Amino acid sequence: MTTFLYSHKACLDHNTGPIHPEQPERLNRVLDVLSGASFSTLIHREAPRATLDQLSRVHDRIYIEQVLSSIPLSGIINLDPDTTISPGSGEAALRAAGAASSAVDAVMQERTKRAFCAVRPPGHHAEPNKAMGFCIFNNIAVAAAHARTKYGVEKVAIVDFDVHHGNGTQNMFSNEVGVLVTGSQQIPLFPGTGSSNEKSICNVVNMPLGPDSGSEEFQRQWKEQGLPRLAAFEPDLILISAGFDGHRDDPLAQLNLLSADFAWLTNEVVKISEQSANCGIVSTLEGGYNLTALPEACAAHVSALM
Repeated sequence: MTTFLYSHKACLDHNTGPIHPEQPERLNRVLDVLSGASFSTLIHREAPRATLDQLSRVHDRIYIEQVLSSIPLSGIINLDPDTTISPGSGEAALRAAGAASSAVDAVMQERTKRAFCAVRPPGHHAEPNKAMGFCIFNNIAVAAAHARTKYGVEKVAIVDFDVHHGNGTQNMFSNEVGVLVTGSQQIPLFPGTGSSNEKSICNVVNMPLGPDSGSEEFQRQWKEQGLPRLAAFEPDLILISAGFDGHRDDPLAQLNLLSADFAWLTNEVVKISEQSANCGIVSTLEGGYNLTALPEACAAHVSALM
């Protein structure tokens, strides 16, 4: 069965300003590499808009309405010091969240087993009632809630290897026994969360990585903690917050990961999915800000999914 690729041209219209690191060119580079001959079997799907009901499963409805009503007719305004919006941002954010939910539909309806969402803005920092860290709506959280509500999925596992801790995702599900949230992140680093003792009801597995950590420490943490917990959880669905800003060439962090590390972890997650009743995988793009490293690392990830 082939892998689906979800995206939408509206995601390129989210203008963040000339010096912002989360640029449309990031997505252009990813889509360019995924159009190569190695990815000719990907099935392209247009991302739909997320509905208000889908978003409101994890976000306060007042917040959603405030964001969408704040989209400017021209220029750029800030939702927070790091998160900007422009005339195209509302449509982009709806398509980004909609991509992840639509990919869940495809997996749960057995039209595919795996899907990658090449979208922006990213999502895992967005809290229930506020934008944060370049993120407007929490795409992966919307997808998880969609799976649990529409399809009654009992056990959803979220794997987050972005270099920045997915604080929004953790906060949304820290008291949900049916959702496992596991991730590695650089500490200290924005957003200042993600320590190993943030466990709530013990469905959260954080694996802090110190500055300058490389392949050996990254793989050790996942081998000893993240992957065993993921396997023991026996998920019915795996969702991946795929951030590639842990790459050694990324300008916003200080890890020393290689593209091969992202491929390695993805392969390990795929193995677990095949052992856990052959459950599906939906991955969505988060961070990654070096325009050479990002498409290379993303290609390694998608190749492993395929």
